[in-house]
Amino acid sequence: MFNNAQEFFCVLPILLIGAGIVISLLIEMYSKKSEMLLPWFSVIIFLAAGLHSLYYVGDVSIVLQNMLATGGNVNVFHAIFTLGASVVALLSIDYIKKYGAFFGEYYIILQTSVLGMMLMAAAKDLFVIFLGLEIMSVSFYILAGMNRKRLNANEASLKYLLLGSFATGFIVYGIALIYGSAHTTSIDFITANFTELTKNLLFIAGVLLFLIGFSFKIAAFPFHMWVPDVYEGSPTTIAALFSTGGKAAAFSAIIATLFALFNGPAGNLFTPYLAIISVLSMFYGSIVAIAQDNIKRMLAYSSISHAGYLAIGLAAGNHDAVAGVIFYLAAYTFMNLGAFGIVSLLEGKDETNLSINSYAGLGNRKPLLSALLAIIMFSLAGLPPFAGFFGKYYIFIAAVKSNLTWLAILGVLSSAISVYFYLRIVVLMYFKSSENEFEIESSNNSILAIIFSVLLVILLGVFPGTFIDLITRFI
Repeated sequence: MFNNAQEFFCVLPILLIGAGIVISLLIEMYSKKSEMLLPWFSVIIFLAAGLHSLYYVGDVSIVLQNMLATGGNVNVFHAIFTLGASVVALLSIDYIKKYGAFFGEYYIILQTSVLGMMLMAAAKDLFVIFLGLEIMSVSFYILAGMNRKRLNANEASLKYLLLGSFATGFIVYGIALIYGSAHTTSIDFITANFTELTKNLLFIAGVLLFLIGFSFKIAAFPFHMWVPDVYEGSPTTIAALFSTGGKAAAFSAIIATLFALFNGPAGNLFTPYLAIISVLSMFYGSIVAIAQDNIKRMLAYSSISHAGYLAIGLAAGNHDAVAGVIFYLAAYTFMNLGAFGIVSLLEGKDETNLSINSYAGLGNRKPLLSALLAIIMFSLAGLPPFAGFFGKYYIFIAAVKSNLTWLAILGVLSSAISVYFYLRIVVLMYFKSSENEFEIESSNNSILAIIFSVLLVILLGVFPGTFIDLITRFI
């Protein structure tokens, strides 16, 4: 199976998560302390896999009969998924107790979803992408309805299942057409012969269907319809996972499969589609977010607009764009995890305190939480010197280099619109007095996870060049 110990060592992060799932099952089955052990075991497994991925980022190889890639940007994605999942696991410890929704399978399914993400990022074959996508998606459908005592959660799970299955149909049909025209599912072969293959209409149709299917997964307009209801109905910590790990995994699959888009003139064929969904997503998400009163729905529409910014990178189709997209995904992951983490901490039982007006006067009552949320909102709005600013900067510069200056200008306009609804929360916290006081439960685990996320957002903003240099070394 493995040619040598080095190959085994290269795929160790994936094996760690796989072994973690099996051990977690045993803990859940045989230990009476599983409720206390599973979350911390999950955090340790995620951190071990993430740190291993970062430490051995330079060991680039292709293993398992050319089915999986390791090292380079694959490891960067693995670090994003696993470190993000460790934050979700920490946030979940007290959140699911608050709702009385501890089920042993929660952390096991969380680990399984991360395994699916890692397979998608490492895939060197279209079938591996499909395998990873299904592992992740089925886990997500279950996690969305994990708090099964609430009707909203059941509705979110069913909507996600139906629309997610519909999107998967596009991807499978796209893969079938790609296979029919290329006679292989090897991503390396497709990349090497991309220009020649684009002379075949079946291949172009297959790639378009593949992109449409993943447009659902990244929540781009007009394939976004599931996002607001699913984010609102799902447990808040799980909505954080959907908007970060799920989105990053979908982009990693697009980048892995269609790397030829970023390597020459063949990519220009798909630029119009990517540019259109980019513009529609940015403006639809930014404008509709202004009208939202529920903070989870506001973050859901914000997620649609961020998918639009990321799609600018795909449309730009150059190496700078790939680096920009990966940087943006890393920054966005920890910005959103911090935002949803604070929402989960302030959220009361029975979904109270989710109105944006609930945050009025928070600056006086919880100065640390308010400061952390303010930093996250500044970063999401794209204000310097935080990570969100540099994420947009790298993508807009890549668009200008690809003669898509008009797209970069529209991105800046959309960012200007989004400043309103992000800064509205900061204004409410510091300049408005609270009308109805509510009790805020303290959670050291959640505070630790939020501080970790915010620190990464600040570090990516202060040292953006270091991370970009790491990414560009492997493109």
